[in-house]
Amino acid sequence: MRDHPRLPTAPGFWRSPLRGPWLTSVLGLVLLAGITVLFVTGLLSYAAYNPDLSAVNDTTPDKGLLGFYLFAWPAGPVWLYRFTQGVHVTLGVTLVPVLLAKLWSVVPRLFTLPPARSLTHALERLSLLLLVGGGLFEFTTGVLNVQLAYVFPGSFYPLHFYGAWVFFAAFVAHAVLKTPAALRTVRRRLREEEEPRSDLAAPRPDPPTVSRRGALGLVGGGSLLLFLTTVGQSLGGPFRRTALLAPHGGAEPGGGPNGFQINKTAARAGIDTVETGADAWRLVVTGRTGTVRLGRAELLRLPQHSASLPIACVEGWSTADQRWRGVRLRDLAALVGYDGDVPDVFVESLQRHGAFRHAALRANQVADGRSLLALSVNGEDLSMDHGYPARIIVPAAPGVLNTKWVARLTFGDL
Repeated sequence: MRDHPRLPTAPGFWRSPLRGPWLTSVLGLVLLAGITVLFVTGLLSYAAYNPDLSAVNDTTPDKGLLGFYLFAWPAGPVWLYRFTQGVHVTLGVTLVPVLLAKLWSVVPRLFTLPPARSLTHALERLSLLLLVGGGLFEFTTGVLNVQLAYVFPGSFYPLHFYGAWVFFAAFVAHAVLKTPAALRTVRRRLREEEEPRSDLAAPRPDPPTVSRRGALGLVGGGSLLLFLTTVGQSLGGPFRRTALLAPHGGAEPGGGPNGFQINKTAARAGIDTVETGADAWRLVVTGRTGTVRLGRAELLRLPQHSASLPIACVEGWSTADQRWRGVRLRDLAALVGYDGDVPDVFVESLQRHGAFRHAALRANQVADGRSLLALSVNGEDLSMDHGYPARIIVPAAPGVLNTKWVARLTFGDL
């Protein structure tokens, strides 16, 4: 019997016959495409949050040059954020087995001695540290956010934002160096040429129990399983029942006109039913010409409009289109002196607990005729959990910007 080295720094410690350039190259090329899409859709998510309004919608400070991509998020098509964030979350979960398999395939290199043979080699090892650490950090925090498990220190948004830039910078550097070799390796395999020699291959491999194609199929099967148990939360409808990994379990909250997904209940938000009653609640609207206060009865006497819109959340879930009815935001802006030149609006909620007690909407969102201060949904008054007595509903915006239990609207440049 051959002695087995006890330290992972010894070449003979790693005995799997599966490791080699071909498996690593295939996994790397899959990640090259997938992580690029994740990064782009992640930036789009931040653009949808209007992160240049850092004191309002987002807590990520001092973006500086990192905010070069920001733009006024469009108000249509209505499914835009549902699509981009659904792709981001579903693809991120689906790629977890691929990422873990890729790290497994190259783990011997992480223990290579000496740790740095030259300055160039030292820089390469440092980039690998940022690549591996950044990848694990981004995927871990992303999955925890989807599951509403905020066990990491600090706010998710700045952690994930800055982590993404560090990881993607290392990823791009690694891709530039390794992609040509990976493509050559895959082409050689397709031409049935002999696999090139590599330090990834074990010098004294154990007998194989599965082929490399079988291992790749196992990874692909794991990704497919995660895809099928996640994508339903973005598709909605009957597919929601297949979203076993969704944070809300795929269940609809009760029946009736208000029987659709709820992210935060009135009790969890600290809403006091006394202050939402007809005698107590008034909407305060402030703008160029002063302030007006409107009760629900007065709001119902204003011109009412309807819009069929979904709600899509950063965790990846979305509702089907619901039929909302209420007062257009641009009509409320007109009440305080903005007739034609619609500005941004700062929205404040009665909510006491948790994040997003206020939000800001851009002028293009306020001006859209489908942007409402909703008073009812699907032909019935809003339930308390859906924001009674009034809530914001805006096409193509992240769910957190559709503020519930609205108390004040302040129109003007933010």
